[in-house]
Amino acid sequence: MGDRGGPAAGGGARRRRGGAPGARPPPDPDPDPDPALGGGPAGPEQEFRCHKLQESLLSSASGYSNYRGVLNWCVIMLILSNARLFLENLIKYGILVDPIQVVSLFLKDPYSWPSLCLIIVANVFAVVALTLERRLAAGSMSEAAGAFLHTLNLVAILFFPAAVVLMVTSITPVGSVFALAIYTVLFLKLFSFRDVNGWCRQRREAKAGGQDAAPEGRKANGAVGPSGVTYPGNLTYGNLYYFLFAPTLCYELNFPRSPRIRKRFLLRRLFEMLFFIQLLVGLIQQWMVPTIQNSMKPFRDMDYSRIIERLLKLAVPNHLIWLIFFYWFFHSCLNVVAEVLQFGDREFYRDWWNSESVTYFWQNWNIPVHKWCLRHFYKPMLRRGASKWAAQAAVFLASAFFHEYLVSVPLKMFRLWAFMGMAAQVPAGELRERGGVDLADHRAAGRRPHVRP
Repeated sequence: MGDRGGPAAGGGARRRRGGAPGARPPPDPDPDPDPALGGGPAGPEQEFRCHKLQESLLSSASGYSNYRGVLNWCVIMLILSNARLFLENLIKYGILVDPIQVVSLFLKDPYSWPSLCLIIVANVFAVVALTLERRLAAGSMSEAAGAFLHTLNLVAILFFPAAVVLMVTSITPVGSVFALAIYTVLFLKLFSFRDVNGWCRQRREAKAGGQDAAPEGRKANGAVGPSGVTYPGNLTYGNLYYFLFAPTLCYELNFPRSPRIRKRFLLRRLFEMLFFIQLLVGLIQQWMVPTIQNSMKPFRDMDYSRIIERLLKLAVPNHLIWLIFFYWFFHSCLNVVAEVLQFGDREFYRDWWNSESVTYFWQNWNIPVHKWCLRHFYKPMLRRGASKWAAQAAVFLASAFFHEYLVSVPLKMFRLWAFMGMAAQVPAGELRERGGVDLADHRAAGRRPHVRP
């Protein structure tokens, strides 16, 4: 009678319920016998146990990582705070959006189109590059002469539009930025065009001499399909201009191509282009411009507290506009161009939003530029004996030059702000790499995080 509630009685009851002998009994409600948790031999008291050894969810030792609800909460708070700022802006300034005013940013005189003329002239440099490559392929020009003339052509691509912008008074800053950006892209594309065709000539000479082709030569030719071209059959206007319009900076003889144009996909991206460009213009006119105008007096009076307040107020619209611009350009615009041209490689960005270092961000937010720097700048420097740090620093300094080029020349203000801002990324990235903390590895090893010296 006294043992009816004990383990033996419980086991007999389970055997009776389990049916045939040898059948597996059902598990106890909480079979943990740990005395530290109030356990021990199974008894009536275990039915009332509700506590066990465990960490709070927000403790790092708990291993909990699903914070999606917190993220949604942050998004709601962000929407509410920005809605308040937007309503405050409307009450204070009224509606300032004027799409017609955008035209004046590109044109001072409706009968004078200097930026468009400058862009049309850019075709001359592309034709010069193609002509030089045809001469080099035919053997009617030495490699040294071809390298010299290519260098002159590339230098002229950068200096000619800058001189026009500085001398022509009818060109606007916005029109200048647009034209100089086109010339910068042309410079990078023709640089790649020259390098790849040079690698193809090296490969051809190596094959003629019975040697193995260089690694660059194998990478240069791309994937040759049934309709693929080989060097020097790629030296045509059609091949060159397809590359100039393609959303890439790295030249190949045969690009990966998509099988067809997806009309629904194309229409969605076109709608995004039109919608987001209108949204960008509206945010700049309604939010950025009045805030910048109100920031002039604190900067003139050097009122540091007011300067910090103005900068913090500008940070919100500036960040929002930057994110919208990223999506508009890298996703909508580049996918439209790629879809029309049936360009197959659509990796225009990676997960830069998960960046844990400056280096990771710059390697993943603009993939076309990153591929160009890696293929035509970083790896060639390593092959010439430069250290990884020196090659990485050189890439950042080259990027700093182009950022300064696109800021100082259109504004006609040479203050080196953009250059210094980009150059500062070199020590910042180096400090992060040297002092980074690898939390995941140390958690897996069960040790406290240790900062690498």
